[in-house]
Amino acid sequence: QVQLVESGGGLVQPGGSLRLSCAASITGFRLYTMGWYRQAPGKQRELVAAIAAGGSTNYADSVKGRFTTSRDNDKNTVYLQMTNLNSEDTAVYYCNKQPSVRSYWGQGTQVTVSS
Repeated sequence: QVQLVESGGGLVQPGGSLRLSCAASITGFRLYTMGWYRQAPGKQRELVAAIAAGGSTNYADSVKGRFTTSRDNDKNTVYLQMTNLNSEDTAVYYCNKQPSVRSYWGQGTQVTVSS
């Protein structure tokens, strides 16, 4: 059974940083592109970052230059380093394969940017 467990969220002031982690129990994890998604209140879930099996990355324009995703295939874990956070980054953050698999969604981790 696939399980994705996100952690590292919290309350941070504007301009601050957070590092999110996602532990994935996916057989063959290293073969898959993984994505970070977020859902803000009243909005649809959106893809913000993705990292391919080979390590290449892509980012949504809204986070480009501020967010960095990485992966540790030995630990079946993906990371999202977020810097220069602003209020528009407030959301629940999830990881999933990219494209996402409906049954893989976990609980997510809440990120709140507020002074």
